[in-house]
Amino acid sequence: MTGVIPSQDIATMIAAGQINASPAALPDQIQPASLDLRLGTVAYRVRASFLAGHGRRVADRLAEFEMHRVDLTQGAVLEKGCVYVVPLMESLALPDDIQAVANAKSSTGRLDLLTRTITDGGTEFDRIPPGYHGPLYAEICPRSFSVLVRPGMRLNQIRFRAGQSVLTDAELTALHALSPLVDGAAVIDDGLGFSVDLRPATGNLVGYRAKPHTGVIDLDRIGQYDPAEYWEDVRSDNGQIILDPGAFYILVSREAVSIPPAYAAEMAPYLAMVGEFRVHYAGFFDPGFGHDAAGGSGSRGVLEVRCHEAPFVLEHGQIVGRLVYERMRAEPAQLYGRGIASNYQGQGLKLSKHFRMG
Repeated sequence: MTGVIPSQDIATMIAAGQINASPAALPDQIQPASLDLRLGTVAYRVRASFLAGHGRRVADRLAEFEMHRVDLTQGAVLEKGCVYVVPLMESLALPDDIQAVANAKSSTGRLDLLTRTITDGGTEFDRIPPGYHGPLYAEICPRSFSVLVRPGMRLNQIRFRAGQSVLTDAELTALHALSPLVDGAAVIDDGLGFSVDLRPATGNLVGYRAKPHTGVIDLDRIGQYDPAEYWEDVRSDNGQIILDPGAFYILVSREAVSIPPAYAAEMAPYLAMVGEFRVHYAGFFDPGFGHDAAGGSGSRGVLEVRCHEAPFVLEHGQIVGRLVYERMRAEPAQLYGRGIASNYQGQGLKLSKHFRMG
């Protein structure tokens, strides 16, 4: 059967040795349609981001690019603007019909903490081919804030799939008619389009912009940090904002999105030709996201936006991304939501879980 592998089958893969971990994987690493990956005990500060390349091992490339090693055992700071490679506690022995894709977790993306997975022989970030046997590494580049990390922290996650199960636009249209995927008209074109909300129902707060010079964020400290020390409010009275080159923003989608239990989704850029900014560094949406939110009206998608070469005017309702839906191979035994203490169910505009929100 084709489709994204659900939580109960991920547990089976662990039991069968197709997913290995040292120390053993913990039950709460298993999400509805993915597995959280854990940092190991050492970080390698490298001169530049790299891929292993065909027939080459990451360990050999580390010898080429390593500047120094950082022991994470007692906790250590990964500094803003630097690139690190951290061996993960998990490794894979995938069967020939299972491939995988990795992505940053939501809280990682909201901290502008660029985290990508690399593998032996890899020629792409975050893509693991069918039948891969070998270790996994996280490449970590803090973009806005220096962060304190420890072994076992979970910055990225991996999703397994058998075959191709992406919904066509016709199938997505039919699914929306059966179970509404957004709380308004659906813009379906190579996925489900979503737009930015710059006209909030109350007030004029439309987002947050990362401050350039801040303190360290300890990733274990939840709800402890004052947002004002790390973020500037972004306000708009006319439904538009100007993105500054190099700046990082937290915005929110105009649409409230729902992911039915038998499906998973991934956020992707809307148009490759729109090169002025990138939206969303953490792209997995699990089965059940928005599905049991109050009133059944879905959850907003938080947009992590980085502006590139030139100032860019972003306007209310502008399409900025799309959700690509896939079938699950089976409905997960657990769904995203309150039952598994998901942090962002029923969300609106929201910073990462590390910040106190009034």
